[in-house]
Parts: sequence; structure tokens; C-alpha cells
Amino acid sequence: MTTRIKQKFDLKDKVAIVTGASKGIGESIARGLAEYGAKVVVSSRNQEAVDQVANSFKEEGYDAIGIACHVGDEAQLKKLVDETVNAYGGVDILVNNAATNPFYGPLDTMENALFDKIMDINVKAPFLLANKCYPIMKKRGGGSIINIASVEGMKPTSGLALYSMSKAAVIMLTKTQAVEWGKFGIRSNAICPGLIKTKFSAALWQNDKVLDQVTRHLPSGRMAVPDEMAGLACFLASDASSYSTGSVFTADGGHMIAGGFS
Repeated sequence: MTTRIKQKFDLKDKVAIVTGASKGIGESIARGLAEYGAKVVVSSRNQEAVDQVANSFKEEGYDAIGIACHVGDEAQLKKLVDETVNAYGGVDILVNNAATNPFYGPLDTMENALFDKIMDINVKAPFLLANKCYPIMKKRGGGSIINIASVEGMKPTSGLALYSMSKAAVIMLTKTQAVEWGKFGIRSNAICPGLIKTKFSAALWQNDKVLDQVTRHLPSGRMAVPDEMAGLACFLASDASSYSTGSVFTADGGHMIAGGFS
């Protein structure tokens, strides 16, 4: 029996880098890619943490390695790409997931140093890492870049202005990559999660007021868990999404059609 569609999700022999993959959304996406057959580079700042995740994948029969990388350091970004090529021969899938949000409060109280940190990690890092993967993908005849943005980049919440600005920039980065690199078979798409129960977003979901709004106003009536982001990433990494580029996909429980948090 011919499987015209199912086989398009197969990621066998594909090489994927996932940043911020030691926990949360990044770990779930890395696992999903591995389950579909990709060779996965699990990356985050701490070598012990990425080794733990990569080893757990290998124990289940998947192909994975851990490479520590602080995405705010361009030399470490280069090392990440170089070590990936040395280990697996190239890069086919890049998931820019690593992000930071060290500030919650009004715009006028934001310190310059925090502004720079958010922009360096959330915008400059995915820009630089994609640029380093671009010639490798081009030489291999194509690739898929998946930038993890946020619904905050589309509809901001009070107190998260700088984070929202950074994620809006990631969305435009995605579209620009798609326009410039599409002729080389490189696709770039963005995923905009809503409220996900991770350590990163704990300041929100541990807030009773926010949780009350989630329950009362979101069509889903609940926050998500990290694994609920992985399926979309696997689709965008695979040939099943071969005609999707420059697109912004929300996985937000209905946040964009409901009242925002305030």
C-alpha cells in the first residue's frame, strides 16, 4: 500500500539543532523530531543538562547528542554549528527556541542592560545562528528553520512589552528569511505559543489573576503543556509542510480570538 502522505512526515537522515532544549518546549520539540527519525542536537547552556536529555533519547533508541551553547555568545554559536557538522555532516532543521524574559513591568522602568539582554538572546541569537546554518542548508539543497516566537509578538500583554517587541522582531525575521532564502529550498516559519506550563512562564501561570483569565476567557479554558507544541514543529520540519514558508502558526488555545491578559 502506497503511503503518499504519511511518508512526508519522515525525518530519517535529517539533522536538527534545537536550542533551549534541556527542558520545556525545546525538549518536547527535540523529542518529537527524534521520534520522527531525525538526528537531534540537544543544545542549551549547561552541558550536563543537555547530556541528560540526549542520553534519555538514546536510551529509547533515538540518535541524539548534547552540545552546550550560550546563544548570546557568537563564538559558541559557531562552535555549535561546527560540532553539529562534525558529528552528523550538516544541518537540515534549525529550531530557534532559546529565549529570555528577565523583566516584568512597565516600559518606562526597563533598564538598558535588560533591554540589550532580551534583544541579544531573543532576536540577535536566532538571526546569527540561522545565518551560520544558511550556507550549509543551501549546499544541501534546502532546509527548515522554525523560530519559536509568541502570541505576545502579535498581541501584547501589559508588563511584557519588551518581550513582546522581541518576539514581533522574530516574526519579521522569519518572513525575511523566507523571502530571501526560499529560492534555495530553505523554508522559515514561526510558531507562536500561548501560555505553556513551563519554568520559563512560571511568573504568569503562578499568578492567580492570569490563571483566572485563562479559565474564563480562553476557548480552551486551560494552559498548554510543552508536548502540545511538538506536533506543529514536526510538521514544519518535514516535507509535509513543503509549501509553507514565511507563515506564522499560533498554538494558543484561542488567545488570539479571545480577550487578552491585562
